[in-house]
Amino acid sequence: MPSSHIIHRTLRSDPPLALRGEGVYLYDETGRAIIDGSGGAAVACLGHGHPKVVAAIKAQLDKLAYAHTSLFSCEPAERLADTLVGHAPGGLTHAWFCSSGSEGNEAALKLARQYFIEIGQPQRTRFIARRQSYHGNTLGALAAGGNAMRRAPYAPILSGAFSHVSPCYPYRERHSGETDAEHVGRLAAELEAEFQRLGPGTVIAFIAETVVGATLGCATALPGYFPAVREVCDRHGALLILDEVMCGMGRTGTMHAWEAEDVAPDIQVVAKGLGGGYQPIGGVLAHRRVVEGLASGSGALAHGHTYQAHPIACAAALAVQEAIAEEGLLENVRRMGALLEARLTERLGNHREVGDIRGRGLFWAVELVRDRATKEPFDPALKLHERVKLEAYARGLACYPMNGTIDGKRGDHAILAPPYTADATQIDMIAERFGDAVEAALASAREG
Repeated sequence: MPSSHIIHRTLRSDPPLALRGEGVYLYDETGRAIIDGSGGAAVACLGHGHPKVVAAIKAQLDKLAYAHTSLFSCEPAERLADTLVGHAPGGLTHAWFCSSGSEGNEAALKLARQYFIEIGQPQRTRFIARRQSYHGNTLGALAAGGNAMRRAPYAPILSGAFSHVSPCYPYRERHSGETDAEHVGRLAAELEAEFQRLGPGTVIAFIAETVVGATLGCATALPGYFPAVREVCDRHGALLILDEVMCGMGRTGTMHAWEAEDVAPDIQVVAKGLGGGYQPIGGVLAHRRVVEGLASGSGALAHGHTYQAHPIACAAALAVQEAIAEEGLLENVRRMGALLEARLTERLGNHREVGDIRGRGLFWAVELVRDRATKEPFDPALKLHERVKLEAYARGLACYPMNGTIDGKRGDHAILAPPYTADATQIDMIAERFGDAVEAALASAREG
């Protein structure tokens, strides 16, 4: 048995200790410098130890650590909301802050349901989501998600209010000879058919990740996909919820990933890039009409958490967002993202066991296959994703590998999501070490 008394992600061995972080590097207990090439789970958007954020946390501690929102608001929460939605991006005018992406998605589901109760449509009780999606690990968020692997143990206790349609995953789900427009049309028709199966007037919302994160590995939508699903939702009076916990807040090169899709949501969920890992924080951004629906009805959101709008978490997130703006980091995400794509393509683009390289901004994934021509995945028993992680760590790189890409059982990919502050030298090192790790992992998998 491992010596740690923590219930770690594996109970068979203790993970290495991270003792400190500085910039793009994490340092383990041996003193080794590890490039944090994925920011954990695409979290550490400013890297580690950013002086502005550290100073903001310390200053807030000196003023106010906690005040319950049943009685008080706090200055950093008000300023953070003003920063995020004061200019009403896409019609989003109000924010609600919590401690994680899972909490944010739970709140978004409740907010959407309550909105329809308030406007006199209580018959709306259903949500439509997508297969191979992920919206969090709490039971409501897990029910909304389509991650078959994570859902399986808890399926008997998940809500039946959720159904799932196909993802926009053209690498594997586009029909032979199908154009982009035809594929988008087929997916929109499938969503329409699901509305009809459920009864259009019973559907609360369609929920989707704007760029699918860990479950599919940085899968971007085809042009026209989100306007097409938005049109289906609008036709039937349902809401569009976009989960940008992983892909939002600058990760894909725009502050909101939906800005690249010619569509805006009714409700948006954010988290990882909101606070950059400096404090636990997530948030819900809501369209004016949703908030007005509640304001003109009961006058309150029937939901809350002890630590919502936590002063220190909000102070940290505010400092993160200010740093992104002051340092011009969205432009750096776009430039370094293009460089990362180029380097990955140069190194792995023609590899016979690399099926797809996909992503946007500083959010890229490589899907690995046994046969590039047939897209046959590796045997799950080989745990190729785990081999990639270990080979990368041995070379001084942390990446974010996942299995079950195709259906929750088969398929392997690994994600790179460097900090927005990364420079060209660091991007080159990340791509080089990752390429070496992938090749070493593939070689060991061939040997069984």
